[in-house]
Amino acid sequence: MQQRYIGNSGLRASSLSLGTMSWSRETDEQDASELLRTFVDAGGTLVDTAASYADGQAEAMLGSMLGDVVSRTEVVISTKAGVSPSDGRQRVDASRNAMLSGLDASLARLGTDYVDLWLAQAWDPNVPLEETLSALDFAVRSGRARYAGIANYNGWQTAKAAAVAGFPLVANQSEYSLLRRKPEAELVPAIEDAGLGLMAWAPLGRGVLTGKYRGHVPSDSRAAGTRLATYVEPYLEQPSSQVVEAVAMAARGLGRSSLDVALSWLLSRHAVATAIVGARTPVQLKEILDAQLTPLPAEIARALEDVSSNQA
Repeated sequence: MQQRYIGNSGLRASSLSLGTMSWSRETDEQDASELLRTFVDAGGTLVDTAASYADGQAEAMLGSMLGDVVSRTEVVISTKAGVSPSDGRQRVDASRNAMLSGLDASLARLGTDYVDLWLAQAWDPNVPLEETLSALDFAVRSGRARYAGIANYNGWQTAKAAAVAGFPLVANQSEYSLLRRKPEAELVPAIEDAGLGLMAWAPLGRGVLTGKYRGHVPSDSRAAGTRLATYVEPYLEQPSSQVVEAVAMAARGLGRSSLDVALSWLLSRHAVATAIVGARTPVQLKEILDAQLTPLPAEIARALEDVSSNQA
């Protein structure tokens, strides 16, 4: 698997990252263990998690595998803080106290004394940006994190954070795919100007770009469940369907899978350092790892961009 630098930093990670949002909920420990070992054996290095995933249980599950399933040195661990559950909803608290307390809790669950990349998971309008950034800076200075970044910041928020940080931010984690082209207007230029790397989450349009939802909703899919149905539903409507059909047509013409076409397009885009794939099962991960992930012919890439241009 290709290794890339994250932005202008010296942090190297695999072009595909293994996301753990489903761990301890849709993905049990046995499957998670197989996912992790298979991913690393294929050359993958970056494993992405967050304190908010399954209320910390995703981190705990990953931590239980370090040393047994994979060694700590085989993986680049990215985690996030600043978002916590409150009355069944997600509450943003990017204060210095919440951030650093969250990091210490993450390290305890992961069973390690440092993470390779630590991110502020969301912009907090109620906390001065300088305060949030001071927590990131302290984490790096104290050795708890090797690098720091942000997640889900829009274009102007990214530009402002990079301008006032006083230390290098290396990444912004944001949703980006053929079904989510909005970052191209402001976020991607801001990321490139600041020298950050874009870590694209939901690169397969929350699973829709694989084509598995064409004509029906599989009973074992996220859209069929109660917890994540609303997560997938926005991409099951007509404008998205046109893009899905175009990707499927391109895949047939190239003799490749739809997910291969979607990921290959994304990994060729400006500023993208890695695509975070949230495979829930070993079968799903195998399909991803079997993909060629080579640049698409220029005319096909342009056709996909034309049909998806309204996916803001």
